[in-house]
Amino acid sequence: MARGEYTGDVENGGPCAKRIVNNLVIRKASVGPLDNNAYLLTCRCTGAQVLIDAAADPARLMKLVREGSPESRLDMIVTTHSHHDHVGALAAMVAATGARTAAGAADAPNIPVPTDVPLRNGDVFHVGIHDIEVISLRGHTPGSIALLLRGDFYGNHLFTGDSLFPGGVGATHNDPQRFQQLIGDVEERIFDRLDDDTWVYPGHGPDTTLGKERPQLPAWRERGW
Repeated sequence: MARGEYTGDVENGGPCAKRIVNNLVIRKASVGPLDNNAYLLTCRCTGAQVLIDAAADPARLMKLVREGSPESRLDMIVTTHSHHDHVGALAAMVAATGARTAAGAADAPNIPVPTDVPLRNGDVFHVGIHDIEVISLRGHTPGSIALLLRGDFYGNHLFTGDSLFPGGVGATHNDPQRFQQLIGDVEERIFDRLDDDTWVYPGHGPDTTLGKERPQLPAWRERGW
């Protein structure tokens, strides 16, 4: 699917947005009172599925899972960080599907469901034949992570949770030390490594690209949020 056919714009509780990247299907849905984005990755070669952030609405998320697998196959649920709005449906989804759980190691103690796979910077896990790289982005929470699917013809695909949005990094609650940690990780581990075509899928709201956000980095540092 060409990029021009996918915008990432979704309505809360409405149909998902869908794109195909190198035999991996990405589905995006918005759920819950805080308009959380949940992403389902489906390997078209093996049928393996991974859900990113089981937020708020298990009925809608189960429907999303069945869009990728009529048998409701779900191999893993990855939590980008421990905030309550990103884990509200986690227990119900694990109970319904038997999926394994994964999250940043530093956030795992604060997630109300045991974490089967603690993730650290540079780890790689698989969605069928596809490799997903873990990038730690400390600051929004100690164990926040982003997930990188490396390039197809249209570039890389990066799921950033609440650490990077259109227009800025995630909230650090007026803590200068946390902000410096987050902006440093975002610059060094994302913008310094990945090109402008990298598509960004955030935890709330519309998608963006690194090319759109890169010119704003000095302003983000100057304003401190």
